[in-house]
Amino acid sequence: MEGGKTKGAGGRRGGERKKAVTKSIKAGLQFPVGRVARFLKKGRYAQRLGTGAPIYLAAVLEYLAAEVLELAGNAARDNKKSRIIPRHVQLAVRNDDELGRLFDGVTIASGGVLPNIHAVLLPKKTEKSDNASQSKSPNKAVA
Repeated sequence: MEGGKTKGAGGRRGGERKKAVTKSIKAGLQFPVGRVARFLKKGRYAQRLGTGAPIYLAAVLEYLAAEVLELAGNAARDNKKSRIIPRHVQLAVRNDDELGRLFDGVTIASGGVLPNIHAVLLPKKTEKSDNASQSKSPNKAVA
């Protein structure tokens, strides 16, 4: 053991440190696994927390966010806009069956409502329009 080359304190000091690799990178996710773990611990949902729970939850949240953003992007493109606004999120969520059920009790600020006119409020067909449509039909019975 020559002077200056000894590792003090069990090899904790000195030398090259490895670059930190986050749990999100290890899991291949964009959402923060460490932050989700912290929130799960702080929320006291259970006494103990498995290592896979925050990874799984972060993956589910990332999937839901990606799904909503994709549908909202499609709604924005349909309205010839390049920026997603709350109205596009509202249209995306309410027009999708499964997301609509998930967001059932949710109010999206500045989202508006789906365009919908009740059938009772629509103008009734008159006899003239009914007769005109029947006379134009080519499948008339020949006597």
